[in-house]
Amino acid sequence: MLDPKLIRSDPEKVKEAVRAKGEKHADVDRWLALDEERRNLVTRVDGLKAERNAASKRIGALRKAGEDASGEQDRVRRIGDEIKDLDRRIRELDESLEDLAQWFPNLPHPDVPRGDESVNRVLRTWGDPVKHSFPARTHMELGAGLGLLDFERATRMSGTGFAVFTGMGARLERALIRFMLDLHTDEHGYTEVSTPFLVKPHALRGTGQLPKLAEDMYRTDVDGLYLIPTAEVSITNLYAGETLPEEALPVYHVGYSPCFRREAGSYGKETKGLTRVHQFDKVEMVKFTHPDRSYEELESLLADAEEVLRRLGLAYRVVLLASGDLSFAAAKCYDLEVWAPGAQRWLEVSSCSNFEDFQARRAGIRFRPRGKGKSRFVHTLNGSGLALPRTVIALLETYQTERGTVVVPEALRPYLGGTAELT
Repeated sequence: MLDPKLIRSDPEKVKEAVRAKGEKHADVDRWLALDEERRNLVTRVDGLKAERNAASKRIGALRKAGEDASGEQDRVRRIGDEIKDLDRRIRELDESLEDLAQWFPNLPHPDVPRGDESVNRVLRTWGDPVKHSFPARTHMELGAGLGLLDFERATRMSGTGFAVFTGMGARLERALIRFMLDLHTDEHGYTEVSTPFLVKPHALRGTGQLPKLAEDMYRTDVDGLYLIPTAEVSITNLYAGETLPEEALPVYHVGYSPCFRREAGSYGKETKGLTRVHQFDKVEMVKFTHPDRSYEELESLLADAEEVLRRLGLAYRVVLLASGDLSFAAAKCYDLEVWAPGAQRWLEVSSCSNFEDFQARRAGIRFRPRGKGKSRFVHTLNGSGLALPRTVIALLETYQTERGTVVVPEALRPYLGGTAELT
């Protein structure tokens, strides 16, 4: 959520963000009009309270002098009734202002290119995209041939957009999760947490998924709980409504979770196999930092995600997202895209974002500066470290052999009992 002072003082800056991110539901002018009405009413209420106080004093003086105070008493009652009516309208305005403000996106950082995804900027590439000397198989062909994946039974059970990992496929999935968690906790300094996969609506409002992405999420009708689209939601909300001491910053957490997404807006996009599924596993990194250091922390977050791909030996590139491709809540985001030689395309496996104080304002996450001073909002960041489906795609397609087997990267072999090849 944006600072109301910013909306009042520089509405054009907010409108530019709305245009840059293509937010059709954001009505800045309406918010400004209601805010002005509210401030005028507050001024009116303050004036009426002053009148009521003055009249109350006159009533005391009249009674002390033995004079009739009924006229002043009637006036105090009328003033009190008007104050109640105005307070009721102010509460209505507060609700309307909050509802409107929830649709205002975070402001893109000045470094972010303005435009749609066509102006996303590739910053660097690591490793050489593999070119096999034989016709490369897709992950679906490899998964079926090696008994790693079963899409047919998954579809029969749950519909399209789901997968079953079987045998060594299930072990490979588990090995990747363990490898990533161990790397981020043992070497990168994150504290592992295991958080709920179901959350209340306010948790999703806190991280910016609601109200914008309501159609993209699964909701339980009986309890009104949502299945998380990412562990970012539950990990970030660990500190909702709390004020941390400055000495505690930065806080690094990492956690595994399944993620649930309806992908309501994905029709017409590539959806074959594991490319775009409704349920998938992901390891998520979340940071709570001091505002002065959040962009340094973003670079180190990106490096932590990159290290996973380097250890796996997968070619990837770092892409700075343009404003039109940036998420609703992010101020700046890097995507990591891994090369999939079977599909002959780059696939996103991680987004590393700085939300500045946008999520912290919505979720009420503050820190108390050392010594004296008012509490301030922390900056929150998160990044996938990594999402599994497309990582599995790239791994199978990169390490496939002409025989149709898959070589296991060195980093994963200890997690697979020393297995060097999937056959």
